[in-house]
Amino acid sequence: MEFDVEKLAKLSRLSLTEEEKEEFAGECAAIIAYVGEIEKVAVDEPVPEAGELRNVMRADVPYKAPLATPEELLQEAPKTKDGFIEVKQLFTE
Repeated sequence: MEFDVEKLAKLSRLSLTEEEKEEFAGECAAIIAYVGEIEKVAVDEPVPEAGELRNVMRADVPYKAPLATPEELLQEAPKTKDGFIEVKQLFTE
């Protein structure tokens, strides 16, 4: 397991002391053991067969926002100029 911790530390660009490596090795072993326990739990929901069609999308509900006038919208903008929202120039030629 220590080799795995060293490999993970190297991939993560972390420098660990020997004490930290031992600590993380123990934590990783505990996590892997816990995942093994979770895999043993029986699932009551049947696994769908290949090709079985089912709807996984939510119902489409239209949203009607309260109508606002252009003047009300411009009042919400941080900067305006001549009836338009003023933004920082992104590109220069």
